[in-house]
Parts: sequence; C-alpha cells; structure tokens
Amino acid sequence: MESLSHPVTHLIFEKGFTYPEFVKFTELLVQENRTTGANQSPAYLDYTRMSLQRMNRWNKTAKVSPEMEKLIQYIIEPQKWLIINEAWCGDGAQSIPYIAKLAELNPLIELRIIMRDEYPEIMDEYLTNGARSIPKMVAFTGDLKCELFTWGPKPKYLLDRYKEYKHDSKGLPYKEFQEEVHLWYARNKNKDLEEELYPLIKSTLIS
Repeated sequence: MESLSHPVTHLIFEKGFTYPEFVKFTELLVQENRTTGANQSPAYLDYTRMSLQRMNRWNKTAKVSPEMEKLIQYIIEPQKWLIINEAWCGDGAQSIPYIAKLAELNPLIELRIIMRDEYPEIMDEYLTNGARSIPKMVAFTGDLKCELFTWGPKPKYLLDRYKEYKHDSKGLPYKEFQEEVHLWYARNKNKDLEEELYPLIKSTLIS
C-alpha cells in the first residue's frame, strides 16, 4: 500500500452526500422534475425516477451474506469510501444501496457520494478504458493519504456483456438491451457485486 497523489481532499469528501442524504436528494429532484448534470432531457428525468425506485427497492431487499458481514467487522482502522455517481445513473441505483449496507455494518467506514460532473478532476483520475463511467467506488485510508482499492462501474459480467453488445448488437435495440441488464441485476441480487468486493475489502485488512 503506497501513498498516492489524488485530488480527493477532506473538504470534498465531507461535502459529499451520505447515502440517506443522496436518496432524499434524488426524491427532491424527482419532485421538481429535474436531475443532476447538464442533460435535463425527458429521458434523463425518467432515468432518475427509475433510479429512485430501484434504490428504494434495494433498500428493503438487499442482503449482505454472513461471510461478508464478518469480513466488514474485521476492519479495525478507519476507511473512507467515496462513490462518484449521478442521480440518473441506473448502474449506481443497482449497486450503491448494497455498498451502503456494507458501510453501515462498521462505524469505522465513512461513505460519501459525489456527482461526477461537479468534480471532473476527480472523475478523470478514475476512468474506465478512457471513459467517465459511473458509478466508481474508491476506498481510502481514514486520513485519505492512501488509496486502498477501486471498483466500478459495474460487475464484470455486465462489463463483458456491454463489450459484446457494442461489438455486435445482433439487432437488439438498446432499450431492450437495457431491460436485459436491469433484469440481470434483479436476478443476481448483488451476488456478483459481493464476490468482487470481498477480495478488495479483504486486501485492506491489517494481518
């Protein structure tokens, strides 16, 4: 674990939303018929409404396995988990509620959510294949001096599936492809997400 140069400061972290604050903020956006970022199109307003519904559903149904819960309890040094997202992000709505449940299991973990388009200098440190893909999770030591791990923007199965679709859609309309993606999330129930986060979190433990 080495000290890294990154643009995340304590001030930026503290200005981020806690997860409950982010849910309430998204509720307000839906009530006011707007979203985050420059794109205020009807499609993005609809994405935001869907994201709120998905977060509320996962808030009630997402479950952490006993193995993961035990691992989280082994964290004995403060960690700060930063998530880069936007209110309209469908993948964020599918994954962040589970990540928030992990953070709730140990008071040494602080979770904050910032908006991608408000902090381009941070987003550009955590690109995926050169793209500003979200959500992106970055874990730091409590003093923010060392980066522990990154994850995102989606489970590997979907990253591969998107790559396949981009290479050859096989005539499947993008809307139907998106429906397939969100059906996968519903059926997978965060299983792949947990399997990917487990070794990353385990790597931060002091042996």
